[in-house]
Amino acid sequence: MPLLTGAEPFRHEGGETAVLLCHGFTGSPQSLRPWAEHLAGHGLTVSLPLLPGHGTHWKDLRVTGWQDWYAEVDRELRLLRDRSARVFVAGLSMGGALALRLAALHGDAVSGVVVVNPANKVHGVAAHALPVLRHLVPATKGIASDIAKPSTTELGYDRVPLHAAHSLRNFFRLVDGELPRVTQPLLLLRSPQDHVVPPADSARILGRVSSVDVTEILLEQSYHVATLDHDAERIFRESSAFIGRLAPGAVKEPALGEEGTTAGG
Repeated sequence: MPLLTGAEPFRHEGGETAVLLCHGFTGSPQSLRPWAEHLAGHGLTVSLPLLPGHGTHWKDLRVTGWQDWYAEVDRELRLLRDRSARVFVAGLSMGGALALRLAALHGDAVSGVVVVNPANKVHGVAAHALPVLRHLVPATKGIASDIAKPSTTELGYDRVPLHAAHSLRNFFRLVDGELPRVTQPLLLLRSPQDHVVPPADSARILGRVSSVDVTEILLEQSYHVATLDHDAERIFRESSAFIGRLAPGAVKEPALGEEGTTAGG
């Protein structure tokens, strides 16, 4: 299947501090691209990969699983570590879970974690039936574009393949067990009005990680895809400040005339 326009991965070679961004389930790099461009505009090296099965057609996602998605971000992290002094990991929704697992398994190789509306569990009455239901029903309605900002859409699938949803459920269970191994500084930003991931997921994550340096910020004006919503600029600003605090001198002021393009929506 051809790649959807706008779903392309994003890479920028900047300074010695790098950020790996992980997009969400059924989404694409498009949902995080303004964030990636903002970080790149502030002198950071940025990698925003396209996860396997995403950015084309939902049927491509049906034949992938969490092992494929995690392997992609794990590979990117190792590449960044080879050429960067320090690496931060960040993610939206399932991407938050991917980032947390990278932090749990890679330890000191990850300098800090930023998650936006991180997911920890597959919710809904059908969740427990997924092992059987996935053999009977190919897909259910999509979860993309939960955004409060008018005329703003997320480039995501309009269907959720149940085979992939079943794998996602297993992945969340795995990550939940690994959360106590997360010790890095953590910045968690969440939307009180989120129609995809409930507040309980963030509360669970905050209650299970071993991080001592933890900041929680509420995104009052946004829904689930907050990186494209009213609070996007705040996410960009807070994450830059977080990285700058932990890696002094890494975050540069953008060159004159670049701020509008790097931080745009």
